[in-house]
Amino acid sequence: MEIFHIFGYIPNMEHKKYIRGRGAQGNPPNKFLQHRHETRSDFLEFCEREGETARPVQTRYLPIFPKTVVNKVTSPDVGMQWSLNPYQGCEHGCIYCYARNTHEYWGYSAGLDFEQTILIKTNAPQLLDEKLRSSNWKAAPIVLSGNTDCYQPAEQQFRLTRQCLEVFLKYRHPVGIITKNAAVLNDLDLLKALAADGLVGVNVSVTSLSEETRRVLEPRTTTIQKRLETIRTLTANDIPVNAMLAPIIPGINSHEVLPLARAVAEHGALSFGLTVVRLNGAIGQIFTEWIRKTMPGRAEKVLQQIAACHGGSLNDSRFGVRNKGEGQLSKQIHAMAALAKRKYFRGRSFPKLDTGLHEPYKSGQLRMF
Repeated sequence: MEIFHIFGYIPNMEHKKYIRGRGAQGNPPNKFLQHRHETRSDFLEFCEREGETARPVQTRYLPIFPKTVVNKVTSPDVGMQWSLNPYQGCEHGCIYCYARNTHEYWGYSAGLDFEQTILIKTNAPQLLDEKLRSSNWKAAPIVLSGNTDCYQPAEQQFRLTRQCLEVFLKYRHPVGIITKNAAVLNDLDLLKALAADGLVGVNVSVTSLSEETRRVLEPRTTTIQKRLETIRTLTANDIPVNAMLAPIIPGINSHEVLPLARAVAEHGALSFGLTVVRLNGAIGQIFTEWIRKTMPGRAEKVLQQIAACHGGSLNDSRFGVRNKGEGQLSKQIHAMAALAKRKYFRGRSFPKLDTGLHEPYKSGQLRMF
């Protein structure tokens, strides 16, 4: 029997051999491969929780050397023009993550492979440097990451995000950051220097106020309390913060829109945004398997409510509609968001980043002339 929690539902963690410490519960077939392939799952990690001992870390880091790292974002409803992802795949393991599908392009599954096989773009800082000093480049905010979290655990070892921030500072170029990891504070020195010239804004993702919900939705992410403390610390250092209350999942965290907005506002966020979950590509299968294991008594109702927000389907690819949803449930979610903005964010706004300071040719001692 499931127990209702004040901020969400405590999942049935023992149902059908739930894999602790991971979001996905298996590897669905890669749609780009002609034949199904068997993936070993005997090295799965488990969180140390409730007296259990975690197995040795088996996440693989594979270095790659792309030709470019600054990507044009063509989707008109994403809210960014350019993105840079130092890492491909994400150990955070968020079950709903739309970026899971990108792992299939590399020959991996959108399931456990996405969480366990992380591609490291080793030459990302060098490629960024080349881009920003190019005579053909016109300054526009570049977002770290837009796809996978630039402060996921791999950053502790490879420091690619920090190196990229050093490049942005070197050329006085605007940069945005999207993360749900408190490790962003490791680069507070660089963020303060960028913020002094209006060159950086940080988007902190906060999807629930319930640790029980967070553990199953986003099993390897920073705790909710640390995320709120991160917003407070960034704000105290004059670094503008927008909170991402996304995705909103009907039946799981949809009742938290107002308390979430209030919490991030009280910790200093200047604005917030949200999206209604959509389960595109392989995510539909991955999410469905996950929720039937973690919340078996609620699974079908949640799936039906998600579908009700997308015309009867778990996914919607229509620009302008896919992230907002439609139908009565979606209207209620956005009505609560509008109320939250009036109630908690009156007089606040997230600033535009400065694109007029970019110095593509003048670096180092040349700035003296």
